[in-house]
Amino acid sequence: MAKEKGEAKNTGYDAKDIYVLEGLDPVRKRPGMYIGSTGVEGLHHLIWEVADNSLDEAMAGYCTDIGITLLPNDRISVADNGRGIPVDIHPQTKKSALETVLTTLHAGGKFGGQSYKIAGGLHGVGVSVVCALSRFMRAEICRGGYIYTQEYAKGVPKTKVIKSEKCQGSGTNIIFEPDPDIFSVTKFNWNTILDHLRQQAYLTKKVRITIIDKREESEEKTKNGFKTHTFYFEGGLNSYIKHLNRNQKTIHNNVFYVEREKGNMMVEVALQYTDDIQPLEVSFANNIHTGEGGMHLTGFRAALTRALNDYSRKNGFLKGDEANLSGDDVRDGLTAIVSVKLSEPQFEGQTKAKLGNPDARTAVEAVFMDAFGEWLEKNPNDAKAILEKCILAQKARKAARAARDTVIRKGILDGMTLPGKLADCSSKEPEDSELFIVEGDSAGGSAKQGRDRRCQAILPLRGKILNVERARLDKMLESREIKALIVALGTAIAEEFDLSKLRYHKIVIMTDADVDGAHIRTLLLTLFYRYFPQIIENGYLYIAQPPLFKVQKGKEMVYVYNEEDKEKAVQKIAKDKGGEEKGITVQRYKGLGEMNPSELWETTMDPERRTMLKVNIADAEAADRVFDILMGAEVLPRKKFIQTRAKNVTNLDI
Repeated sequence: MAKEKGEAKNTGYDAKDIYVLEGLDPVRKRPGMYIGSTGVEGLHHLIWEVADNSLDEAMAGYCTDIGITLLPNDRISVADNGRGIPVDIHPQTKKSALETVLTTLHAGGKFGGQSYKIAGGLHGVGVSVVCALSRFMRAEICRGGYIYTQEYAKGVPKTKVIKSEKCQGSGTNIIFEPDPDIFSVTKFNWNTILDHLRQQAYLTKKVRITIIDKREESEEKTKNGFKTHTFYFEGGLNSYIKHLNRNQKTIHNNVFYVEREKGNMMVEVALQYTDDIQPLEVSFANNIHTGEGGMHLTGFRAALTRALNDYSRKNGFLKGDEANLSGDDVRDGLTAIVSVKLSEPQFEGQTKAKLGNPDARTAVEAVFMDAFGEWLEKNPNDAKAILEKCILAQKARKAARAARDTVIRKGILDGMTLPGKLADCSSKEPEDSELFIVEGDSAGGSAKQGRDRRCQAILPLRGKILNVERARLDKMLESREIKALIVALGTAIAEEFDLSKLRYHKIVIMTDADVDGAHIRTLLLTLFYRYFPQIIENGYLYIAQPPLFKVQKGKEMVYVYNEEDKEKAVQKIAKDKGGEEKGITVQRYKGLGEMNPSELWETTMDPERRTMLKVNIADAEAADRVFDILMGAEVLPRKKFIQTRAKNVTNLDI
């Protein structure tokens, strides 16, 4: 039948094709929208969401003790002595308020009224998301002298709210087990939990947070046989600054600290300078770590620069037409924490990485400017040490800028070509191109012969590069090896850095599997972490995993990466050859240069067979601390770090 004029064409897209997700179905359908990921970070985010409710009770003045217990079968208990979630019938849903809170998105006591003036979970999806993504959850509420319980599975109530035995006081206990159908990993990490809750304890003064691991008996015996850790801090951010600087050499003794209310917003700031050249700034809004900063951090930085310039002019540190200190100058070696508590925070994204409230900038700027100016006047010796540090940074930055211009801008104008030692690939597409940074000319020769010339470039480095942890940019750019690497990458460096000009989207550190190789790898990681963090953050940096041994008998051959696998390989080959170990050879590779090109290709460079580790910055603060310990000037922290981990070393070349 012919289609009449004006007749609508059937597109196969009708009302029946519109799906309405009810209840908590949206969370299970798109969990990443609510917790960031379904990997390890998202798994632990479940704990933070539940613990945030307990911390909100503490900030409201109703909770003094919080307990997190790791239970067998990947279960977690988060308990507090707050007011307890209400259990009476909700007038709108006609269900228990407890069930409403745990099974309904955007339901809670943080959208209006006076229950919470300050809270972290203001999107109202926290604990309901945890309920949706758990294959088991039980809520135990002590309220009005009785315990009320209800159980759930995947966001659906499995029982009614049951009133049971009597109890003293009040509080909430949420026990949940993540759904393995959602999460790729369901095993919680003790140290991850410890680090996060230590931070929260610093931010919430005079609240006791206890973490217990009941998954198995601990070697660290306590009275109950389980590993236990308790945090309780009177000093708040003052104590936190001392914790962050515990492995640093500080340039002044007194920690600056202020806590004041400004326009219905509580502002808390602490800072102290060290002899480092890298700043460490940590910011929070309602105890939530704002990893990408935001208005509160912007206000702090502006006030810091202005306050130090004002003091410098007033007290003769800067004179006449001398240039003012820049924001980078005054942040040299700075350790600072900025925390705001406000009633209506505007976070960018559900993971709350950045604070968008303009009034947070105004409040922080006003409070800090006033308090820090007073502190500088009252502590002239500390002020002098800080200003001398900042002015030295200013001079060094000018020298660094001149050196950078010489190496990069002048080089480009003069038609600087790629380093002569670089064996580049023929592909000009960064997405397809790989750069192998190789230790020494010998390994470089094997890599150049064994590579895929179309997409794999080789840059051999001679010896150990400069330790950039304590070196400024001008000194760094005197290193021929570092200059060669910068030019090969194509991104320039410092203010001129441009990630879009990166020539390779896989940068692979390929060093020997020995102590010297590990040292060179650490030096390169320090360089990338300090000066090219965007390369790491975008997932472009990798570490090659060359084999340590080749085990062979006749035509049967296997490459292995550690002592344990070597023994297993020997036993397997012996079993395959009738149980006889005679004739089995084990070759120990002390360096990549010992491999012929074909061996290096098939073990370490062939995309079909190789193993590589992607470098990421899961915890910038922890990474910063480890780099300071391993590569910094202070010997004692490094000695202690090595001593406490010596027992973990299984293979050491001397």
